[in-house]
Amino acid sequence: MTVTTDKQTTDKKTDTAPEELTEATEEIHETEGTEESATDADADAPTTNASSRHGWLVGALAAALVVALAGAGFLGWKLWNVTSVDEAGRQAQEAANAYAQVLTSIDSNKVDENFDQVLDGATGEFKDMYSQSSTQLRQLLIDNKATAHGVVVESAVQSASPDKVVVLLFVDQSVSNTSVPDPRIDRSRIKMTMELVDDRWRASKVELP
Repeated sequence: MTVTTDKQTTDKKTDTAPEELTEATEEIHETEGTEESATDADADAPTTNASSRHGWLVGALAAALVVALAGAGFLGWKLWNVTSVDEAGRQAQEAANAYAQVLTSIDSNKVDENFDQVLDGATGEFKDMYSQSSTQLRQLLIDNKATAHGVVVESAVQSASPDKVVVLLFVDQSVSNTSVPDPRIDRSRIKMTMELVDDRWRASKVELP
């Protein structure tokens, strides 16, 4: 009976060993599979982070480019506007200098010609006022044989915009008539508002401040 018991014990041990070995093998495979999955996840992480950083960098560069272009456009517009105003001031000042000489120069023998020149360079309020008074003024000049010749001594732009410029002028005017045959010099200060009408600078207001 003793032999039988040992044999049974031995058989039980033999049957149990394969089962334990199988379980151990499965645990090893499961561990390896987990390690491989973790390794794959770690390998994918840098790629994802790099793509994210690349997308952020592209977005930042695009935003910076838009800001730079907007700034350049604004500066370009300001430069164009300043240049445009400066050019308007220069042209209007030249026109005012020439017109001031026409306005302050009169020959009683050429009154109609002088008036046509004055009206040609006028617009708006000043043109209306001069037209209304020209008939009376014309006869007064003829009766007194008045003669005048104006010269612009100095001028400067007081204010300017692309289509409206105010010019200050100092004018020396030599005047003679039947009452004063010897010419005398009168110095006048004229404030002239010039407006751009039909691509020409014309006087819309003339003041003697």
